Amino acid sequence: MTYESEVRQYRQQQQTRRVFLGRAAQGMGALALGSLLRPDLLSAAAASTDRWTGVVNPTHFPPRAKRVIWLTMAGGPSHLETFDHKPKLAEMHGQPMPESFTQGKQIAQLQGQKLVCYGPQLKFRRFGKTGVELCELFPQIGSVADEICWVRSMTSEAINHDPAHMFMNTGSQIAGRPSMGSWVVYGLGSDAENLPGFVVLTSLGQGGQNQPIAARQWAAGLLPSRFQGVHLRGKGDPVMYLSTPPGVTRERQQNVVQAVNALNAQHDAVVDDPEIATRIAQYEMAFQMQASVPELMDASKEPAHVLDLFGCKPGDGSFASNCLLARRLAERGVRFIQLYHKDWDHHGGVKHGVELKAAEVDRACMALITDLQQRDMLRDTLIVWAGEFGRTPMSQGGDGRDHHNAGFTIWMCGGGVRPGTVFGATDELGYSAVENPVDVHDLHATVLRLLGIEHTRLSLKFQGLDVRLTGIAGKVIQDII
Repeated sequence: MTYESEVRQYRQQQQTRRVFLGRAAQGMGALALGSLLRPDLLSAAAASTDRWTGVVNPTHFPPRAKRVIWLTMAGGPSHLETFDHKPKLAEMHGQPMPESFTQGKQIAQLQGQKLVCYGPQLKFRRFGKTGVELCELFPQIGSVADEICWVRSMTSEAINHDPAHMFMNTGSQIAGRPSMGSWVVYGLGSDAENLPGFVVLTSLGQGGQNQPIAARQWAAGLLPSRFQGVHLRGKGDPVMYLSTPPGVTRERQQNVVQAVNALNAQHDAVVDDPEIATRIAQYEMAFQMQASVPELMDASKEPAHVLDLFGCKPGDGSFASNCLLARRLAERGVRFIQLYHKDWDHHGGVKHGVELKAAEVDRACMALITDLQQRDMLRDTLIVWAGEFGRTPMSQGGDGRDHHNAGFTIWMCGGGVRPGTVFGATDELGYSAVENPVDVHDLHATVLRLLGIEHTRLSLKFQGLDVRLTGIAGKVIQDII
């Protein structure tokens, strides 16, 4: 019998439940006997669950950062009411937007409408020794402004939410590409013992704009699914079906997991399917998480001064609580931690909307930076604060702003980034990045460099092409390192 016919016959046998049930008893008996006589026979399953150490080992450069905490402000924060002061726009409030700024440019929902300048709705003042101008609603972030690098010339190719999130997360507006967290774990592995290497937390504030965030934003795409992000819920059960069912002991459940993984290992030896190895690893990870996740989520034992610093009640599902969880995840070796905070999509009521958002994120961001610094973790933890795009200098609906991708602000902190730096600038009305423009590929290339990875050398062969997070573009922003 040829190898191909053996594989065909084996696959046919696997297709019927009757065959499985008919052979289960003798199969389990054989496994038990084998484990007594030849323990090494089951070593394949154990080998498959060894910790992934990454394809970039050793790193291409000495790493400045060991881990990333990416704070995603979902909806598109207005840089004009947060971190990019534009006095000239205030002067031109209510006047027609000059065509020289907008002619031939991509506009979202204001296309074809009368474009009117809309001045900043909130006051700015200077913070820190560097005197950086920030909205006065962010005094806590302002108190650590000298630790932060402000990138005021960020741009994106996408101008609507879902493709913009895809682009910021994967470097492509087309679904199916690996997310940046997946690339990082694929490249470097993770130091976490009993937790995934890539974890996602989400929160919703007071505004109530609960726009959906698709799980494909943290998917592994073309990479094996073991590298996808795992969504932990900040309130209630962190993971569905995490608790052990009544009447089932942990030892009994472990026996089931080991038996199933042994069967999967036998199957993998015949068909050589990478997803089977992933399944084995994920069964084992799920079992380990039943013990590790409840301990992780229980922040009640944190010192009172830490809880006061974050200003949160552990387990309340708030952005502040998730920031505390992010620090706890970082301590446990998780490589990439991404927080989504929704409700930044202010087509109307931008002033009130930013007031609500500032109250929710200002103290928490400061606390995350301060807590990491006090634990000597900020130097090797890279924090990125970014939306998927910014907002227009023109008004929408009288008191709001439309989507805008030609210029907006993000900030970075720790992990080898130069502190107290302002990089790049938009024009006097805050419309376009005119000084040192940065695109998403540049940002990704810079994050990978800080982690010790040359972005052009982290790739995956797919359909004859070398797929990369940065595509065929991307340059490292050397001036902020």
